[in-house]
Amino acid sequence: MTKIDIISGFLGAGKTTLIKKLLDQAFRGEKVVLIENEFGEIGIDGGFLKDAGVEITEMNSGCICCSLVGDFGAALKKVLDDYAPDRIIIEPSGVGKLSDVIAAVEGVQKTTPALHLHSFVTVVDATKAKVYMKNFGEFFNNQVEHASAILLSRTQNMDQAKLDAAVRLLREKNPKAAILTTPWDQLTGEQIVSAMEGGHSLAEELMEEIAHEHHDHEHHHHHDHDHDEHDHHDHDHECHHDHDHDEHEHEHEHHHDHGDCCTCDCCCGHDHHHHDHDADEVFTSWGRETARKYSREELQEALSALAMTEDYGYILRAKGMVPCDDGQTWLHFDLVPEEFQIREGAADYTGRLCVIGSDLKEDQLEKLFLLA
Repeated sequence: MTKIDIISGFLGAGKTTLIKKLLDQAFRGEKVVLIENEFGEIGIDGGFLKDAGVEITEMNSGCICCSLVGDFGAALKKVLDDYAPDRIIIEPSGVGKLSDVIAAVEGVQKTTPALHLHSFVTVVDATKAKVYMKNFGEFFNNQVEHASAILLSRTQNMDQAKLDAAVRLLREKNPKAAILTTPWDQLTGEQIVSAMEGGHSLAEELMEEIAHEHHDHEHHHHHDHDHDEHDHHDHDHECHHDHDHDEHEHEHEHHHDHGDCCTCDCCCGHDHHHHDHDADEVFTSWGRETARKYSREELQEALSALAMTEDYGYILRAKGMVPCDDGQTWLHFDLVPEEFQIREGAADYTGRLCVIGSDLKEDQLEKLFLLA
């Protein structure tokens, strides 16, 4: 299986810098072919030169660099046959349309099952996003709209308000792509690849943790409960609001009373035997990506309110990683009802927040984390 990564980006966005970092850090040990081509020119003249050709040069890190001219499909198959690489990186022309490159690779994929289109990303100079969107919209917007991830360059010295504005503009064109806002020198090649793959979902990660705890405790306690207790715990999901704060404290201290609502037992993953529903049927998630920097005090204040009150809905879990306002440190947090922890951790491709619970008040959560 040969993975294909398409790394598009407007002229001067920083594609070559990114590719060198990935070759040095993330793809070391892999047999990589880099294809630099003018394939994107079909976005302008609608066709290829007839004479297919592949020019080979050696690059650092053991990468083979090709320049393709002509029939893209035939040349791509020739690269596969001649080199059998683990990975092919395609760097289209700066004014190429990403949608055209994706379509061409998918066309080759149909007759070449060994090919796997792994990622198709766009590198954007964050300082020029607004200008390029206005002046070169046909090409720039196509690259943004069709990307599985958008990797921002030159963010390190940007004013926070301008960075936020650039992210908003890009998000309007592509609501689903992961947007990398962290300066590249703070990230490993592996973290950048994670962003290229769309980023891992904090909500999915937390749901998996909850489901795992649910399964472990259900298995452990399965033989301890009689039929009446099962009937009691199969009632309406909304019952979790029937308890008061004192009951919640007792449950968190593991003093469980099986007459109380089971939904709160699930909060800590303890003693929960609600057999008929998965966590994602009962709970919902709220998540945001943000380039906003937080002081330790701001984060502490927000998490205290989230953990100690029910002003934001019934909170089961929260997790996140955000850049600190010192410009260097990243703050990671984990939260369960009445408890949370903040620690210093590694940079992520952008700041990310996730809250899981029921009856979540999303507008209030936006304000709590200073996003509204």
